[in-house]
Amino acid sequence: MRIGLIRRAYNPYGGGEVFLERFIDELTRRGYSIDVFATRWKETPGVTVHRVGMWGPSFLKPLVFAINVRSAIQRIKPEVVISFERTLSQDIYRAGDGCHREWLMRRKKTVSPAKRILLSINPFHRVILFLERRLFRNTRYVVTNSVRGKEEIIRHYGLPAERIYVIYNGIDLNRFTPEYRCNHRQKIRKGLGIGDDTVVLLFVGSGFERKGLGYLIHTLPILLERKRDVRLIVIGKGRKERYVREAERLGVGSRVTFLGPVEDVVRYYSAGDIFVLPSIYEPFSNACLEAMAMGLPVVTSKVNGASEIIIDGRTGGIVEDPTDPHEIGGKIIPFLEREAREMAGELARREALKYPIDRNVDEFMKLIRGVIDEKASDH
Repeated sequence: MRIGLIRRAYNPYGGGEVFLERFIDELTRRGYSIDVFATRWKETPGVTVHRVGMWGPSFLKPLVFAINVRSAIQRIKPEVVISFERTLSQDIYRAGDGCHREWLMRRKKTVSPAKRILLSINPFHRVILFLERRLFRNTRYVVTNSVRGKEEIIRHYGLPAERIYVIYNGIDLNRFTPEYRCNHRQKIRKGLGIGDDTVVLLFVGSGFERKGLGYLIHTLPILLERKRDVRLIVIGKGRKERYVREAERLGVGSRVTFLGPVEDVVRYYSAGDIFVLPSIYEPFSNACLEAMAMGLPVVTSKVNGASEIIIDGRTGGIVEDPTDPHEIGGKIIPFLEREAREMAGELARREALKYPIDRNVDEFMKLIRGVIDEKASDH
């Protein structure tokens, strides 16, 4: 069977790309032939990369890519096509980037009136919303990685519930383990200049504004009133300057370490004690699942689809309002004590064991075979 997969470009740091890379590895291991349609992608055995052109002003590039991908698919003719982008020619769309209309609505709540107007007239957002409307109208099935994501699409676009499947993310549970964390913890922390008694909050995510980094930094002074030795490690791609300035203004600049994007993020989970991601919008953070698999309690916002697999107060904390540093702090404080976070970490690992990557692929394959049967009956 030839399966076509659409993703605009390979990025070793992006959550969507990391998931897709694992997904492809599992498909090729099972003997499927994979065609990847992208502007760039790394060459791997069992995968044929079809390079798709994309040009023009930045706001038009998503549309140009979608049009060029359609031409490439018509030429190659895979048996089934799964898109991980907002495109025009797919049998299945995995909405891993969420619902753009919902993201805009939530972002407008956190910015000034002037910025709200700019968001409304920005041509890039208009193009994305156009593509989103088209794909939800013309795609056989949509896959979301959370129940929340499914409800958002139904609410904004009226898609019938039976056309939307919820398939939670999956990870390599042999790679992300408490044993790895235990074996590497001391070495990694020593390299970062962190003592054993310091409580390390770990933040992993690119796009600092959407991931709520500013609100987390504002939480540090609240936490330091409870425990003198708390540090925040920030991993991910984003402009850090304004966050550095804000941390300095709050008197916690020395408590925040920016490591930038890293490929081998598993090493840094070893250094962490509590994983925190107070996103203002998040379809499903793979990093949360990875952290749970490593045995870390996870504090995140209710708007993160990953909150659906977190037990509030037991495996971590679920924040109702991610813009409220006091609420974020309130969810972190119970885990500042070693015994509480170790107990939570054991439960988090147990929960993460329910989400191996092969289970994710099994669920996708059921849907793929159903699509192939439908297409055969159409003819």
